[in-house]
Amino acid sequence: MTETFSIITLSIAGLGGLAMLTAAALSGWRGWLDLQRLALTNDRELTTPPPAGARIELADLKERIRKLEAIAAGIDL
Repeated sequence: MTETFSIITLSIAGLGGLAMLTAAALSGWRGWLDLQRLALTNDRELTTPPPAGARIELADLKERIRKLEAIAAGIDL
């Protein structure tokens, strides 16, 4: 009777440990997939060109910087 009880106890403990390891591995797998999904969305955002309004504003800012640098250097435009 004692031997049967100890075998059942060890089996249940082993099954519980296996369940915990499986849950941890599944959690890690889901985290890795989320990380890869995030990396893919960031890559898409970097490869899409900015809207036209943003490009115009950027060109305007660059021109203003050139003028300010010229003023700072003493060059007359």
